[in-house]
Amino acid sequence: MRLQMTKPSSPRTMKTVATSWEIIHTLEKLQGAGVTELANHLDMPKGTVYTHLATLVEQKYVVKQDEKYHLGLHFLSLGEFVKRNNVLFKAGRSEVERLAEETDEYVHLVTEEHGELIYLHEVRGQNAVGKEYFEKKLEQTGYLHSSAYGKAMLAYLPEARVEEIIEKSGLPQRTEKTITSRNKLFDELETIREQGYAQNDEEEIFGTRAVGAPILDENETVIGAISLTKPTSRLQGDEFHERVPALVTSAANVIEVNIQTMKNEQINY
Repeated sequence: MRLQMTKPSSPRTMKTVATSWEIIHTLEKLQGAGVTELANHLDMPKGTVYTHLATLVEQKYVVKQDEKYHLGLHFLSLGEFVKRNNVLFKAGRSEVERLAEETDEYVHLVTEEHGELIYLHEVRGQNAVGKEYFEKKLEQTGYLHSSAYGKAMLAYLPEARVEEIIEKSGLPQRTEKTITSRNKLFDELETIREQGYAQNDEEEIFGTRAVGAPILDENETVIGAISLTKPTSRLQGDEFHERVPALVTSAANVIEVNIQTMKNEQINY
């Protein structure tokens, strides 16, 4: 997972905690570093860096190997705990696996947090392409505007929230087809709401297309999205505009029912 570096933005922010997270982010970026390298990179006193590293080692989130510090595997355990206790993951996992097996393509289950794309689950079918790219994406957060699943979520967020995300993240260009205009994006989001699904026409990766559908809760609030990705050569015509959208929206509906069922079971219990 990619850990985003954040600076203190409020007088209530604890500087010591923010410093520890700066060190964690930098260890991720540098893929490990010594005290001197970290101090130079962050423009901090070596003593300060060492004290924070010693604390992180004591808490088992950083390990020291051959005079270099690295992120520890406890982050993996923490991430797995968060994911497996997420209601969207629990309700959507089996449906993602079913759709990938049925189509032999890539299927993703995602959500949004702090205006960024979070990957909860992906399954690679036998004919799926882009293995290295998508495996790398699992380690990172991502932008919402250049993917089918991202646009599916943006379409159902309040307009003010979308504006906030654009202000924070911008609309960076991934390919020559990526939407980089605010007005064009809002037009696209309106179309998505009208048809109930989003399409990605080589906007994120050249040579691939995708269809994504939003997943809504009982209050019609978007909580995630599911998508199916295929090579452009296999996703054209009715396949792109009818068959795959029907498959993906149906899967999203099943996940919505699963979520509501889980909530009702908790209430009854």
